[in-house]
Amino acid sequence: MRGVALTAVAPVAWGANYFVTHEFLPADHPLYGAALRALPAGLVLLALSRQRPHGAWWGRSAVLGLLNVGVFFFLVFTASQLLPTSVASTVMAVSPLIMMLAAWPLVAERPSMAHLAGAVIGLGGVCLMLLGSAGAISVPGVLASAAAVLVSSVGHVLAKRWNTSAAGGGVLASTAWQLTAGGLLLLPVAVAVEGAPPPVSPSSLLAFCYVGLVATALAFAAWFAGLRRLPAGTVGLIGLLNPVTGVLLGTVVAGEVLTGRQLCGLALVLGGVALGRPPGQSRCASRPERAACGRTLRRIGVLRTTRVARKQSPC
Repeated sequence: MRGVALTAVAPVAWGANYFVTHEFLPADHPLYGAALRALPAGLVLLALSRQRPHGAWWGRSAVLGLLNVGVFFFLVFTASQLLPTSVASTVMAVSPLIMMLAAWPLVAERPSMAHLAGAVIGLGGVCLMLLGSAGAISVPGVLASAAAVLVSSVGHVLAKRWNTSAAGGGVLASTAWQLTAGGLLLLPVAVAVEGAPPPVSPSSLLAFCYVGLVATALAFAAWFAGLRRLPAGTVGLIGLLNPVTGVLLGTVVAGEVLTGRQLCGLALVLGGVALGRPPGQSRCASRPERAACGRTLRRIGVLRTTRVARKQSPC
């Protein structure tokens, strides 16, 4: 249960990210927006972890930084500026299904019926909550959001696969490497394509602080910690709390009133998340962890057998 609560920090923090990006960040600088979100967050976590990559993790950090940070942040920033929050969140709600399909070949986690049912029910709940309230829909925005789902799902599952090695360090270290690598990849591209950095107003500075420290550093550390401890399908379903947070934020900030349809959708989403929650620690353990646990138990059994034999021996 602790792993579920920790992982939920990420989608709750991301739930406000579309709104903050759309309202307070410069719309015509998506590359700078992505770079300024990733690089400061990565440097903060790097200062806290005080670890640098070793061996294969130099290349892995670059790959994960490109997928989970560089390309993903650019696509999310673009979608946030082109689409209403409701539409962007609805497209992103497909991510649990994509993560489950990606986890099957990459980390040998076959999606269970409970996970698949939870993803379908949760997606239906998101559609009930959000669709029908948006205005004009931008096709490039929808394509950017869909591409963000695909790229991040593959990147997150790869992070789960590679983080099982001891060389990957702790969660803070591996998250810091990804964010720093992604930011360093984005920055020269932003300078070449978008020229000078955009002017930053006090409201934009506060928005960048939230996006960088809360919706990136804190959220991604919690997300990757969840990916280490929980099945990818469970983590993907927890991500459905993202649009739920967006809807509830609208009721608080904009004074919106939840309709009956939205309440039904909210109940379906929470039901889908509950279906994917592992009932005990045994379902949370990954295959390497279960194998290590089995070896430990067998060793304990051998030791106990040896001790009993010695006690019973006449010598």
